[in-house]
Amino acid sequence: ITGPKMRGVLVILACLFASLSPLDCNQQGSIPEDLLVLTVATQETDGFRRFLRSAKHFNYTIRVLGKGETWKGGDYMSPPGGGQKVRLLKSALEDIQEENKVILFVDSYDVIFSSGPKELLKKFQQAKHRVVFSAETLIWPDRHLEDKHPHVREGKRFLGAGGFIGYAPNLKQMLSDWSGADSDSDQLFFTKIYINPEKRKSINITLDNKCRLFQNLHGALDEVMLKFEDGRVRARNVLYDTLPVICYDPNNFWFMNRLSVCCLQESEYPVVVIGIFIQQPTPFVTVFFERLLNLKYPKNRLRLFIYNQEYHHEPHVRTFLEYHESEYQGVKLIGPEEDIDPETSRDIGFDMCREDIDCVYFFSIDVDVVLKNKDTLRILIELNKPFIAPMMSKPGRLWTNFWGALSADGYYARSEDYVDIVQGRRVGLWNVPYVSNIFLIKADTLRTDLKDPDLFESETLDADMAFCSKVRDKGVFMFVTNMHTFGRVLSTENYQTNHLHNDLWQIFENPVEWEERYIHENYSKVLKDGLIEMPCPDVYWFPVFTDVACKHLIEEMEHFGQWSGGGNVDKRIQGGYENVPTIDIHMNQVGYDKEWHKFLLDYVAPVTEKMYPGYFTRFDLAFVVRYKPDEQPALSPHHDASTFTINIALNQVGVDYQGGGCRFLRYNCSVTAPRRGWALMHPGRLTHYHEGLPTVEGVRYISVSFVDP
Repeated sequence: ITGPKMRGVLVILACLFASLSPLDCNQQGSIPEDLLVLTVATQETDGFRRFLRSAKHFNYTIRVLGKGETWKGGDYMSPPGGGQKVRLLKSALEDIQEENKVILFVDSYDVIFSSGPKELLKKFQQAKHRVVFSAETLIWPDRHLEDKHPHVREGKRFLGAGGFIGYAPNLKQMLSDWSGADSDSDQLFFTKIYINPEKRKSINITLDNKCRLFQNLHGALDEVMLKFEDGRVRARNVLYDTLPVICYDPNNFWFMNRLSVCCLQESEYPVVVIGIFIQQPTPFVTVFFERLLNLKYPKNRLRLFIYNQEYHHEPHVRTFLEYHESEYQGVKLIGPEEDIDPETSRDIGFDMCREDIDCVYFFSIDVDVVLKNKDTLRILIELNKPFIAPMMSKPGRLWTNFWGALSADGYYARSEDYVDIVQGRRVGLWNVPYVSNIFLIKADTLRTDLKDPDLFESETLDADMAFCSKVRDKGVFMFVTNMHTFGRVLSTENYQTNHLHNDLWQIFENPVEWEERYIHENYSKVLKDGLIEMPCPDVYWFPVFTDVACKHLIEEMEHFGQWSGGGNVDKRIQGGYENVPTIDIHMNQVGYDKEWHKFLLDYVAPVTEKMYPGYFTRFDLAFVVRYKPDEQPALSPHHDASTFTINIALNQVGVDYQGGGCRFLRYNCSVTAPRRGWALMHPGRLTHYHEGLPTVEGVRYISVSFVDP
């Protein structure tokens, strides 16, 4: 006999020699398929409806016992109690005759499913026992029975009656001796069966020691994290690295709701108060609010507390609220006119969460934080810590928003592992003595350990240091995580507010943020993928500016307003005479010459050095030109006073103006549809005699740079 037949014979022989029934052997070799879920519910509560939603989502077959009965089982969280469930289960099992039927018995008010019957039955089969109970760390209701429990090498040792799964015949055998009252303890009944070696062996009972099937969250939240993925939430036991199929906990309704998988309804997310603090002039505040809007979290579960100390930023806050306030569950704003100091404002923000019974977390974020990771809030909630901060750094520096250690007098000290953590050579969750700028804190922690007012007040310490000192004194651990890339913190030291769009001037202080705001998203493809077009001979065309950059440059020039008259006499240039004058504003007039030179060196020079080998960029003159039909619609044929010229279109033909463009006479070649944000680069003095074509409607703006290597 060979092949499958031989394997079948071997299985039969193994069963005979092992004195096992054919049913036992079937269990060892294949996953059972016939599953029925039994539960007890005498009333339809919110928890019961949540249980049914999760069961329906995963296609479990449910039979509810005890409908319409008066509950006499007592408080099942403490003895006596729960006996009524045993009576109802014993009665229901009498009607089940199939020996292959697998029964899952669970509570319903405090239980949800995290996965489907297939995974549950597979894990049950892998347990290699006929009955599997949930397991717990604590023993109750009789602690004197502790020594009688079998010892385990790893995992939870004590039986929990919140859920168990087994074959119907074995469960019938287990319940055959029940004759207790409805008010007796089901937990004690099952415990005494389990600690009896003969009964444990006869019924073939084991415990789910590592929470592969059942997870009791009561007293075990520290070992469980929430995992948001694929439109659902699932609990992961980080202590044993398992994914429980069934979770239960009567004392943590909101946490159970987070695990509810029924389409992940927005009402099931914990309510978070986000505290936003603007304490000094800060670049890219508009971008900050854009990123806040992009957080992957239901806005109707978010409440905003905004503290703004700066009149300069009032338009930014006002614009954000004008368009988006209605999307959030609520907004409280404290403006500069209220004259509230920063320390008090943070306590007020905490109080907004403390006093709100629905608030589960307070998410504090300073406006100088660049929150790049849209999942930051969900990631921090998943980590399930009373106080947790995402690691933030400043580009190119070892500065971060946490300290690894303290000096003897309570100030900063560098820990041995600080550099490794900052540079990502060590990745994890770190208990630290100080965090700033951004953190998530549980509302329960604010209401208990950190309920004192004036948490940020100190006669000797800065507000952030005073706060962290008081948090440490209360025994609350502060954690920082670098397991994901979250973002960075801006430099605010040299931020000036004397321009219309002050962010344009941040190319030196915050070059990464400046690039993301102002450099075209496809610029990286210019050199890497050859995204350079040649519409005319030796004329190169490539993307360089975003629409925002173009808009800000135009508005900055119009705000300055001192356009040249377009005459030949021009005291702004060397010699005081312009052969081919334009109506323009020079970059140095608005104090932007150094920044523009930096832009040319960083983003234009690499292209010119590739297209014109041997030439290196040093700009001689840079200005923004304005063309209007009733002012200066065109420019006569001319050579530029440059070795080569960079011409960037700042607005869009067909939308902002009609006509315009550039014609190169020698080649009879025209670029009549310039693209906003794209640079046109061409030789200046010798070969490329050119003219500006008439703008017949609207206003056309271009930025021109003369480059002399």
